[in-house]
Amino acid sequence: PFIVALGALLHDIADSKFHDGDETLGPKKARAFLEMLEVEDNIIEQIEGIICNISFKNTLSGNNPDSFDSPELRVIRDADRLDAIGAIGIARAFNYGGFKNRKLYDPDIPPAFKQTKENYKNSAAPTINHFYEKLLLLKDMMHTKTGKKMAAKRHRFMKRFLEEFYREWNSID
Repeated sequence: PFIVALGALLHDIADSKFHDGDETLGPKKARAFLEMLEVEDNIIEQIEGIICNISFKNTLSGNNPDSFDSPELRVIRDADRLDAIGAIGIARAFNYGGFKNRKLYDPDIPPAFKQTKENYKNSAAPTINHFYEKLLLLKDMMHTKTGKKMAAKRHRFMKRFLEEFYREWNSID
């Protein structure tokens, strides 16, 4: 439980998408913080492993998603992915899309399937594409029984949202 708590609290300590793509900053900041608290080195290494391996982008082609694995990572990864889907996930997606000045939707820009990590990180696609490129994929990537159950419900909600979005976009009321 201690590792899960620390991993959950620190997994986004310096999220690379807000730090010019630097994926080394988070583990460094977490290590410095935990060393200051005199946490044992083997626990710090586990937290670094969680931070380095939790991200969806690390499961994309060209990456080894099993380079680090643990029950703690799986629990935190499920929780992180649950945050990305459902009503709050939709709000977060559009908030981030607005922050990055992305279009809501452009029917002339299709979603990019089977992206590499670099393509995914450098994408400037409309926010609706993000549903197909990541959010709708997360349900089938869950590890825990509880995560799978919660993800199924949130997945259904996102699909209903998209149906309504397209009805409104196409003025079908």
